[in-house]
Amino acid sequence: MIVIMKPNAAPQSVESVLSYIERHGLQTHLSQGEEVTIIGIVGDKTKLPTENLVSYKDVDRIVPVTESYKLANKKFHPEPTSVTVGNTRIGPDSMTIMAGPCAVETEEQLINIARAVKKSGASILRGGAYKPRTSPYSFQGLEEEGLRYMQEAGKEFGLATICEVVSQEAIEAAVKYVDMIQIGARNMQNFILLKEAGRSGLPVLLKRGLCATIDEWLNAAEYIIAEGNPNVVLCERGIRTYETATRNTLDLSAIPVLRERTHLPVIADPSHSTGSYRYVSPMAKAAVAAGADGLMIEVHDNPACALSDGPQSLTFGKFEKLTSELKPFCHLMGREF
Repeated sequence: MIVIMKPNAAPQSVESVLSYIERHGLQTHLSQGEEVTIIGIVGDKTKLPTENLVSYKDVDRIVPVTESYKLANKKFHPEPTSVTVGNTRIGPDSMTIMAGPCAVETEEQLINIARAVKKSGASILRGGAYKPRTSPYSFQGLEEEGLRYMQEAGKEFGLATICEVVSQEAIEAAVKYVDMIQIGARNMQNFILLKEAGRSGLPVLLKRGLCATIDEWLNAAEYIIAEGNPNVVLCERGIRTYETATRNTLDLSAIPVLRERTHLPVIADPSHSTGSYRYVSPMAKAAVAAGADGLMIEVHDNPACALSDGPQSLTFGKFEKLTSELKPFCHLMGREF
């Protein structure tokens, strides 16, 4: 449930309500707007005599929250959240582009790609050092060596960095090198990994599971936030449907639905969702029009020889063309890019 205070409630009144709730063994989440203050309550509500609570000075009303996710809920936090990654802010009024190879292959390759994506407007370098692949015989990534390459390329070109993690050991390595960690689609409901990500101290990009509902996705985000890490960004990367023309089906409707249900930033991944470079550009523009805060796009210096997901990767020229074409879409949506 949430307690909505009266407009311009006195700080003493807010503090009294917080103390009352916490004395009964429940957690509080304070959201202070310009005029209205909202107090979210997390825990066993049967321990809290709400009839006494409504009598406190400056309490306007109590509203039940029926959704199982609380901290990720827009009712708890009406204002949109911005997440800072390195020198980049992901959130309202801006358009954040994450770009780079699906897998880090060599130091030279990553330096070349980082230089190109920076030139075309990306602010975050993505690259896979740990690759959970469908086949055990596919390239699995360079692991910590790849993370070192990410750190070096990011520093050289002033880019923040993000890498997927697949285990506690991977998180322990990643925090030494990158600015943000990613929980991939296959691990969206790996609850142990989500908790470890929440304790990592780094911002977390949480991709939607292959067959996950939006409620399941938001509950996965709740696991991270509940560990004390509010810096979560959601990534719509396509879901599995009966359609086979594309690798997955990019659920653009998820973006406005999330806008209604959560305060967390939302980005889209048109590369993994379509599985083909031919469709990345139109779906990227559609995602911006739907209200996405950013895009994750795979870029490679030689897609035909990529060790992972070459068919969906853009060449440097195609990426530069896309970012140029995105500018008027961002302008129409009131976003800086």
